Amino acid sequence: MSTTKGRGGARGEGAAYTTRLLAPDTWDDFAALVEANNGVWGGCWCIGFHPDGFTGSPAGNRDAKRAHVDAGTVHQVLVYAGDEAVGWCQFGPPTEVARIKNPKAYEKDLDRLPDWRIGCIFAGKGHRGQGVARAAVQGVLEQIAEAGGGLVEAYPEQVEGRKPQRGAYFHTGPETLFADLGFERDRQIAKWRWVMRRQVP
Repeated sequence: MSTTKGRGGARGEGAAYTTRLLAPDTWDDFAALVEANNGVWGGCWCIGFHPDGFTGSPAGNRDAKRAHVDAGTVHQVLVYAGDEAVGWCQFGPPTEVARIKNPKAYEKDLDRLPDWRIGCIFAGKGHRGQGVARAAVQGVLEQIAEAGGGLVEAYPEQVEGRKPQRGAYFHTGPETLFADLGFERDRQIAKWRWVMRRQVP
């Protein structure tokens, strides 16, 4: 478990978050967060980046996610405010985070696969704009460092030079967050989406 300082919002300046991995013993916390947010983006249950992808129903997505958790084929950091899970960041090797956005454009100029990918980022209602996403990504980077480090890729949305977007649109995170955490642009794979990379020792 790690502790990260959040920023602003109802929880106050400098409020602390803790992070834990999604596992069978934290499944109920994750499920409560998903259910409190109407299944998250139409009932996805954060299954879309897994190799099997969406099942076609929220209940099927839930069961598929639980099966991955039980099998140990998911890496995901949960962010806690006290005892409540308020957000997450999914990560894993390319075999685990296999379905990324804009795959044809991604593969066109691919020089090497990363050791790790960052998939989706989510903050629950009432906790947005308070540093949850930052705490989640920082927790992921700590986990990757503990696992031996390596080349990490993220696929965030560019925010500069475009009109404001709904928060849900940035389910892979804003580019500014990753730039703040030491990621650099590698190449553009859509009008507003970039591959960003960082080497974690």
